[in-house]
Amino acid sequence: MIEARHLRVLRAVAATGSFSAAARRLGCTQPAVSQQMKALEASAGTPLLVRTGRETRLTQAGEVLVRHASGILAGLTAAEEEIAAIAGLRAGRVRLVSFPSGSSTLVPTALAALRAAHPGTRVSLVEAEPPRSVEMLREGDCDVALAFRYGSAAAEWDDLVVRPLLADRLVGLVPEGHRLADADSVAIADLADESWIAGCPRCRCQLVEVCEGAGFTPRIDFATDDHPAVIGLVAAGLGVAVLPGLAMESVRLKGARTVAVEPAVQREIVALTLPDLAQVPAVAATLDQLALAAPR
Repeated sequence: MIEARHLRVLRAVAATGSFSAAARRLGCTQPAVSQQMKALEASAGTPLLVRTGRETRLTQAGEVLVRHASGILAGLTAAEEEIAAIAGLRAGRVRLVSFPSGSSTLVPTALAALRAAHPGTRVSLVEAEPPRSVEMLREGDCDVALAFRYGSAAAEWDDLVVRPLLADRLVGLVPEGHRLADADSVAIADLADESWIAGCPRCRCQLVEVCEGAGFTPRIDFATDDHPAVIGLVAAGLGVAVLPGLAMESVRLKGARTVAVEPAVQREIVALTLPDLAQVPAVAATLDQLALAAPR
């Protein structure tokens, strides 16, 4: 295998015409130059230099290798500089995937802070709910996934680096004129006879599980992943709903009221990445800023 250090020595010998002059240029000893030239010729499998007395000249193979050496070494130098820029966060790219309520709350604050601290780092964003967002991470389609889960199903992320961000409590949503609109808190069983508006598939499953734990199966008449649509349906008197507290931060309540729901239900919001990606400076910085953006 031809090594870059050997190419640098060969180029110095070709430029100066002798091992001793090349050694002075490179700041090493003449025996070290001779040793590296022997190693390079062994790798090439053919003589590269002809030494006659004090004169050293290139063979045809040596001329070919010197001609290519400049481009090879220039490419390596450019690669080293680019890698150093990425390692120093002067450059880099992060592909982020997030669920919608995370995109409208945590992500803007985190990415604004990241850009201010490291303007050379570029972040792209697409939206997907878990488990699809987690699949995208494992398939190599993103570098960081903002995700959530209910309960303690920790094993599903055993192969990933998990950065906990916050516990997001679900809140009830009822029309303004609803009989429970002014209540401080509401037992979910008190809503057993209501029509329900459900959210994403994972949230829908959680809703059914909580309601069945309270002794009833919710009658779900509408289902939508769009939080403003949920609020609009509730405000129109078409049903009740539960939404994550984080989702309520970015929507305008008009015609609907929030109430605390018992028993309390929380979803854990986390940022996920692969173990190897966690060592990449731009990815690590993104995880840090997402953690700082999460409300305490």
